[in-house]
Amino acid sequence: MYYFSSEKNAAIFKQSPAKYEPQYGGWCAYAMGATGEKVNIDPETFKVLNGKLYLFYNKFFNNTLKSWNKDEVSLKQKADASWMKFYH
Repeated sequence: MYYFSSEKNAAIFKQSPAKYEPQYGGWCAYAMGATGEKVNIDPETFKVLNGKLYLFYNKFFNNTLKSWNKDEVSLKQKADASWMKFYH
């Protein structure tokens, strides 16, 4: 289920939902790249990269977005490969 801040935003989403859905099923992008695991996220910790939404874990003084930014290219490649194991 998705929640929207306005009816306008909901309508925009409904026109092209795939464009706005988070990568890796909404699991933490860093964890998917670092360990290949599904880890819950903080919806306020995110990054838009090449028009795609990536979400990150951010609790207990562990903001994984910071770690992702240090090695984004490698972690994204690993995350893409790891996600394929879940997706297919």
